[in-house]
Amino acid sequence: MKGIFSPVAICVAGALLTACSSSSVQHIEKQASADAVVTHYADIAEAVYGDSLTTAKTLRHAIDAFLSEPTENNLQAARQAWIAARVPYQQSEVYRFGNAVVDDWEGKVNAWPLDEGLIDYVATDSYGTQSDINALYTANIIASKSLMIGGERVDTTHITPELIANKLQEADGIEANVASGYHAIEFLLWGQDLYGTNPGAGERPATDYDLANCTNGNCDRRRAYLEAVTDLLISDLEDMASYWQEGGAARMALLDQSTDAGLATMLTGMGSLAYGELGGERTKLGLMLHDPEEEHDCFSDNTHWSHYYNAKGIKNVYLGEYQRVDGSWVKGASLSDLVATQNSELDSVMKDKLNTTEAAAQAMVDAAKQGQTFDVLIALNNTQGNQLVQTFVDSLVNETRSTEEIIRLLNIQGIALEGSDSLDNPSAVF
Repeated sequence: MKGIFSPVAICVAGALLTACSSSSVQHIEKQASADAVVTHYADIAEAVYGDSLTTAKTLRHAIDAFLSEPTENNLQAARQAWIAARVPYQQSEVYRFGNAVVDDWEGKVNAWPLDEGLIDYVATDSYGTQSDINALYTANIIASKSLMIGGERVDTTHITPELIANKLQEADGIEANVASGYHAIEFLLWGQDLYGTNPGAGERPATDYDLANCTNGNCDRRRAYLEAVTDLLISDLEDMASYWQEGGAARMALLDQSTDAGLATMLTGMGSLAYGELGGERTKLGLMLHDPEEEHDCFSDNTHWSHYYNAKGIKNVYLGEYQRVDGSWVKGASLSDLVATQNSELDSVMKDKLNTTEAAAQAMVDAAKQGQTFDVLIALNNTQGNQLVQTFVDSLVNETRSTEEIIRLLNIQGIALEGSDSLDNPSAVF
């Protein structure tokens, strides 16, 4: 980090003039410790995005096996590979807030919710046939050899990663026109979840990809889309993984700042994900509206795990640790260490709150094992389910309050945590 020198070097230089005071040594050591915390934060990012890339490649292999032999068993294996790929990626989202390099990129891989009629066939009795704000609401790329986008006729004969990235993603400037990333792949593997707030996920048949026994038409183009969008995900993750390696754009942007700015980045990520994004937009909003369309992993009903690993990512940053997909650990200097040297009680409180949040997330995971997935938990008359979700929201809010105390303790200036109308101005939601 800029402006950080070793205590030894400072004292040796200073000895020519005067002895180093104990207070100046303590200040330098504290700065050096903070520098190590920020550097280790980058090391965890390198590991988590590396794992995201590895699991995306494993997903591609599972999709290859499925397309080679489009059976229900092979489709299920591809779905499980998608769920496994979400484990490291969801732990990376704490890096989105505060790191402009990540935030500018994130929409390519994790944008949601999406108007799935842009990509493939939908059940129009529940989805509808048109939208007042999206002319491509039911464009069905897979069934179309060309589309009008932004007043231009776009040739979609050949579905390639370049076509998806450059022409189809956020077509017409509409955020809901999500053509790339995890959720586009999720829709292609599961199809629509037509169960509302009742138990059940998407049930796309394997024969949607079977050239010899094709259902719902255009199996060749559906196969091409699935291959292209998965290759694009891998390419995008390759970029981000490289950005956190030595000399990479994200690592350099972080480490070229002052130490305080690096700590601000870390705390912004923790607080903004916990409060505005996860606690508000991804959880409380759906609970308020009792609307399964607000579910993050809505086609697969994997939202309980998505939320669990988002919360885990916040905990990782505070504790300075991350368990890789191969079972090994990345551990080092942490915010927890830094806080404990100044206020051990606050550090203990923060760790307790992180554990409380994890327990609340685990309760939703346990409910999902009994058929009470997130969309079921938020149903209008599911009092017990609603309370499980509210407990998770409350834990995230309480956790954020301690994050704010840490910001004050460390005297970090200029942090603005993300908010959400669902938490800050509920009347605006309706």
